[in-house]
Amino acid sequence: MPPLKMRRIDCSTSNAVAQLKALRDQFSSDGDVVSARDRKLTQAVFGEALSPVQSVDRILADVRSQGLEAVLRYTEAFDKVKLTAKTIRVPASEMADAYASAAPEFLETIRRIRENILAFQMGLVHTSAILPVTGMYELELRYRPMRRVGICCPGGAAAYPSTLLMTVCPAIAAGVKELVVVMPPRDSGAYNKDMLAVCHMLGVKEVYRIGGAQAVGAMAYGVQGIEPVDMIVGPGNLFVALAKKKVFGQVAIDCIAGPSEVVVLADSTSNPAFLAADLIAQAEHSPGVPILVSKHAPLFDAVDEALEHQLGELSRSELTRDCLERFGSYVLVKDDDEMIRITNELAPEHLHIQTRDPEAMSDQIDNAGAIFLGTYTPVALGDYAAGPSHVLPTGGTSRFTSGLNANDFMKRTSIISFTRSGLREIADDVVRIAEKEGLTGHAASVTIRLQEIGAPAKPKKPEKPAVTPKPVLDKVPVPEKPSEKSRR
Repeated sequence: MPPLKMRRIDCSTSNAVAQLKALRDQFSSDGDVVSARDRKLTQAVFGEALSPVQSVDRILADVRSQGLEAVLRYTEAFDKVKLTAKTIRVPASEMADAYASAAPEFLETIRRIRENILAFQMGLVHTSAILPVTGMYELELRYRPMRRVGICCPGGAAAYPSTLLMTVCPAIAAGVKELVVVMPPRDSGAYNKDMLAVCHMLGVKEVYRIGGAQAVGAMAYGVQGIEPVDMIVGPGNLFVALAKKKVFGQVAIDCIAGPSEVVVLADSTSNPAFLAADLIAQAEHSPGVPILVSKHAPLFDAVDEALEHQLGELSRSELTRDCLERFGSYVLVKDDDEMIRITNELAPEHLHIQTRDPEAMSDQIDNAGAIFLGTYTPVALGDYAAGPSHVLPTGGTSRFTSGLNANDFMKRTSIISFTRSGLREIADDVVRIAEKEGLTGHAASVTIRLQEIGAPAKPKKPEKPAVTPKPVLDKVPVPEKPSEKSRR
């Protein structure tokens, strides 16, 4: 087999900026990172070479207009499984049987991980807050969970019980009552007994044998036998990510969770074998985007050697090798400042810092879905068991969004209650602003009440003071940054 050829980018060269932009753009939601199998299958289904965006637009339009018929048709076309309105839903008895026949060791592992996640997520849940001013008014911010949430669980290349845990448990912590899980009708999806056993353990009652953009459409729009949901969460391939992006507004979504990616920061103290293993762990998603950034140039050759050795022992070595060569990169920087700048520009899903002082470097990172510190914190710990959800923003979207947690399933409602005295106290300011905006009806809704309680109908013009008073605040105060000690 020929030597591995990972892309190398030297940030001191004139075209480095263009290369980094291309690197960032290839795994954005506007990119075209799909497997060769999916590309070929899409062309066969539509009879022409459509882009992922075009494919998703067509699927969602058909699901919206044709309902379950379109969902079943696309399921047969993409998954080669013919389902009906009666067989699309997994019976509760099938999930119970799967649970009863599951290996006890597997169930014990699931229980322990479930408790890890629930303990972390329940500690995050917002509680309602009330600000009372005696005799005047009461302001409240009230939180309520979503009523019905849809969960996308991948099942193309492998079974992912971890995704069920990392999506269902935060929703349970928030108090969501109706959970809907969709999985492709494959041995690694909705026909996988371990997956069904986990659903049963977690109390999920609705599981449907559908995947891809058609599953997203079914949950967003509602079709025969599937009531529409209020929110859709969970990772998937580019088609699922684009479908979620498209239905946003019809329903809420968590984040754009497309092809997986990792940026690993390393220096001369890093272990090349560990770094190689971390790059492989992302690349075996195929597609996945593994990027190693370092100021220590000799490290790249050492990692190359370790990759060759480890790939030879991997079950998915050919797919992983192809992914490393297509999407993997070594990025050489001049110093720590450049390393941090590039990381914030890439805004990766996973960031693993394996430098001499990873904690100090992490303090300077603003854009990352999840950060893993040190030699002994591989990304796999967060993927499977630590507690924070592994559903994270990809494609550079961690610049403006965050990973899934229990509070994403909560809605906020403000509640305002004024007394007569409270109304009288604030009325002048409300009427003045309303009249300034030309909304006399707004002003009248206040003044009519002032008349009833015996207050002036309109605010009196204030007399011009002899001396112009000094503003209460010269500038908006900025909270002090917490000390390192208090933060930790």
